[in-house]
Amino acid sequence: MKRLIFSTVVLFAILSSSQLMAQDVLDGIYRPEHTLERKVIAYPPLREADIMWLQRVWRRVDLREKINHPMYFPEKPAQGRKSLFDVVKDAILNDGTLTAYDPGALGDDDMFTKRMTTDEVRSLLSSRDTSYTENLMTGEMEPIIVNIDVKSTDVKWYEIKEEWFFDRQRSVMDVRIIGICPMVAKKDDAGQYRGLKPLFWIYYPEARYVFVKSEVYNRGNDVERRTYEDIFWKRQFGSFIIKTSNVYDRGIAQYKRGLNALIEAEAIKAKITNMEHDLWSY
Repeated sequence: MKRLIFSTVVLFAILSSSQLMAQDVLDGIYRPEHTLERKVIAYPPLREADIMWLQRVWRRVDLREKINHPMYFPEKPAQGRKSLFDVVKDAILNDGTLTAYDPGALGDDDMFTKRMTTDEVRSLLSSRDTSYTENLMTGEMEPIIVNIDVKSTDVKWYEIKEEWFFDRQRSVMDVRIIGICPMVAKKDDAGQYRGLKPLFWIYYPEARYVFVKSEVYNRGNDVERRTYEDIFWKRQFGSFIIKTSNVYDRGIAQYKRGLNALIEAEAIKAKITNMEHDLWSY
C-alpha cells in the first residue's frame, strides 16, 4: 500500500514538472496583447474636388541620426522587436504580406510598375562572389566562394515618397506616405563609397498592416508600446527633402551642393508650411 502511494506521488510530481516545462515562460510581469490586437486606422476619405493644393516630396531618412535609432535597432531580433528592415524582409520573404517593387536598372523607378518575385528579392539580398587566396602548401592560387548577404545593419538609409495636400473639406494640411525604399551604400572594387543603391520599393498603404503589429522601442515608457505605424503616422522620425515635383524632374543634388542643398531643402519645407498659413486669415 505504501509503495502504491509512493509511486502515485512520484508519478504526479513527474507529470506536474513536465507540464510546467511544457508551459511557456513569461518574460515579464504580464503578457503583452495590445500590439497584437492593433488595427489600422483608416485614412479620412478624400475627393479630388476637395484637394485644392498638392505637392509630391521625396525624403531621405538617415538611421544614423539618434531620433531614427528605433528603426535601426535591435541589430538582431530581441524582446519581440525587430529593426525596420527585418520587419520588411520577413514580410516579403517569409509571410508574403508585402510586395517588393523593382527600382529599375538605374534605381530611378519609384512608380511601382514591376513587381518582384520572392526569388528575385532573395537573390538580391544574397549573392556569391569568388576570391582567390594562396595555398601555403602548394603556392597556387585557389578560388574561395564568399557569400555576401545584405544584413539589417547594412541598411542605414531609407527614401520616402509622400504627398502633401490641403483638404478644403476638413480645412487641414495633411500628408500621405506613398512608398518606402531601403537603401545600402554602393562601393566600387576598391571599397570606396560611390553613393546609395536602392534595393526595392514597398507600397506604404499595404505596409501599414504589417507595421501596425511591429513594435519599436519607446525611450520614455516600456508600457506605452509604439509601432512603426505610430512612427510614420505621427512623424516621429528625422529626414531631409531631396526632391520635390518640378518641371525638370530633378533632385536637389542635381543643382545644389553641400550646404546650399540643405538650405534649399529647408526652403521647400518652409514653402509647404507657409502654404497652409497663407490660406488662413487672422
